[in-house]
Amino acid sequence: MKYFLIPLIISVIVHGIKLVLDIAKGRFSWHKAGHYGGMPSSHAALVTSLATIIYLNQGLSATFGLAVVLAIIVMRDAIGFRGYLSEHGRILNKLIKDLPDEEEYKYPVLQETIAHTWAQIAVGGLLGIILTLILFLTI
Repeated sequence: MKYFLIPLIISVIVHGIKLVLDIAKGRFSWHKAGHYGGMPSSHAALVTSLATIIYLNQGLSATFGLAVVLAIIVMRDAIGFRGYLSEHGRILNKLIKDLPDEEEYKYPVLQETIAHTWAQIAVGGLLGIILTLILFLTI
C-alpha cells in the first residue's frame, strides 16, 4: 500500500511547499491555489516519486523503465504543451481585452501561467526523489 500512497503524499507535500512559497512572495490567492504551474512542480514530484519507489522495490525492471518514460512524458508536456497553452491564453486575453466593452464581458479570462519552467520541473523532480527516499526508509 505504501507504494501507492507515497507518490500521492509526496505530490501533496510539494504542492504545499508551492503554496508556502507563494505566501512568502505575497502572491497567494485561494483562486490560484489549485492551478497549474509554479515552483516547484508537484507533477514532476509525483512521477519521479513513482519511478523512485518502483526502482527501490524492483530495481532496473521493465516496470521501472515504463515509469521513467511516463515521467519524461509528463515533465516534457508540463513545459512544452502547457507552454503553448499559456501563450494561447495570453494572446486570447489580449484579443478579448481589445474588444468593445459590451463584447468583452462575454468571454472568460483565461489562465496564462499553466506551464512550468525547467527549473520548476528540476526542483519538483529532485524533491520527488529525495522525499521518496526519506519516506520509504522511515515507513
